[in-house]
Amino acid sequence: MTENIMIVGTQVAILFVLIAVGFGCSKTKILNDGAVKGIINFMLYIVTPCVIVNSYRREFDPAMLKGLGITLAASFLSHAVNIAIVHLIVHDKDKRRENVLRFGAVFSNCGYMSLPLQNALLGADGVFYGATYIAVFNIVMWTYGVFLMDGGIKSISIKKVFINPGIIGTAAGFLVFLLSVKLPQIIAEPIEYISALNTPLPMIVIGYHLASAKFNIKGAATYISMFFRLIISPVIMLTGLYLCGVRGTILVACVIAASAPCAAATTMFAEKFGGDTTLSAACVSLTTIISIVTMPLIVAAASML
Repeated sequence: MTENIMIVGTQVAILFVLIAVGFGCSKTKILNDGAVKGIINFMLYIVTPCVIVNSYRREFDPAMLKGLGITLAASFLSHAVNIAIVHLIVHDKDKRRENVLRFGAVFSNCGYMSLPLQNALLGADGVFYGATYIAVFNIVMWTYGVFLMDGGIKSISIKKVFINPGIIGTAAGFLVFLLSVKLPQIIAEPIEYISALNTPLPMIVIGYHLASAKFNIKGAATYISMFFRLIISPVIMLTGLYLCGVRGTILVACVIAASAPCAAATTMFAEKFGGDTTLSAACVSLTTIISIVTMPLIVAAASML
């Protein structure tokens, strides 16, 4: 338990240093709105696919393939259940606020918060399953997430569903794993370098928006959204996997991903699609702080099963 708290606490502290950098860049005018929008597009369309491909660069293993299938099923079901429950319990008169709160409740910070913890507790196998959860996260984010934040079903097209960064990255990564492809150094190293931007850039964007945030956290929907993200969602994942007989690395890796705070993409999508960026930045930051307590407790429970 103490070890988990130290690992999570250290990771959260690192994230807040990065957020402080973005905060300072806003106050000193080093970054402006145009630059931040460019960073967001770079993150969504370039960095994310590289992260997924990089995580699947390993020798093919039939046992890992079976675990990948279990993780895929668990991840899709978890997101589906989250969406159904959130639409029942999270309501706000302001549609822009409601969309942000629902997005934040459904999607966890499964890349920036979870991967370092999965690596520390579970090693390479934990990162592999964590990347699988991220792949599903991206698929759902670029379908349901766009549907939610960009005005409903009219914003979804067949092209958007099947040709987006999440799908492309997942397909490429899966082929790399399935065929045990050894990428040449001239391709592999740039992918690694770009993947390394997966944590700092979103945190800097959040810090940028926090510089103008008023932290006006009000309304029952806000608290319901944050409570669902930090407590209800990971408990659902833990209970569901346990009842299905899943134990060990897969169980813990999935619970880590589900227990992470609101996704940094909440702010990026709010910025991209005209949502409430101030509210999104506040929710991401507050849930990240609270996760110092909630994540170790939930992950410790999963580790003991």
